[in-house]
Amino acid sequence: MRRRTAPLLTCLLAVPALALAPMSDSKVGDTLSLTGINSGEKLDVTVVKVVDPAHGGQFDRPSQGNRFVSVQFKLKNTGTAVYKDSPSNGATVIDKDGQRFSASLNNSTAGPSFPGSVTISAGKAALGFMTFEVPTASRVVTVQFAMNSGFSDDVGEWQVP
Repeated sequence: MRRRTAPLLTCLLAVPALALAPMSDSKVGDTLSLTGINSGEKLDVTVVKVVDPAHGGQFDRPSQGNRFVSVQFKLKNTGTAVYKDSPSNGATVIDKDGQRFSASLNNSTAGPSFPGSVTISAGKAALGFMTFEVPTASRVVTVQFAMNSGFSDDVGEWQVP
C-alpha cells in the first residue's frame, strides 16, 4: 500500500506562510478600541487615511533616498481617565519586508499634525497626522498604534491597501 504524503507536505509548507500572515483584518478606516497601562485609559483609534507619498512642509524634506508617508489618526477617549500622551511615540509603520519606522518630527502638507503632546478628556476626540520617513523603495503595508508612548501591550494594527 502506498502512502500519500502530498497533503501532509502541503500543510507543512503552509505553516511558514501562516506565520507571516497579517495578525489583523483591520484596514484603513476601521476603528479599534485600545486600552492603556493605567486604570480608566481607553481610546477608540481610527486610521482615517494614509497619504503616500506625502509632501513635506515648508522646511521639511526627507533625506535622499527617502520619502514621507503621513497617517491621519483619530483618537477618541472612551475611558474614564484623561488621556495625556505623545501619540507619535506609539505609532509605527511597517513595510512589506517587515522593516519598522517610527514617526518623525517632520510635518507634511497632508494636513494638521498632532502636537508633541495631547490631552484628551473623557468623551472628547483629537484628529491629526503623523509623518514617517521611509525609504523610497519601501511599500508600507501596516500601521500600528499603542497607547502610553507605545508601552501598552494592547496594539492596534491596520492593513494598508
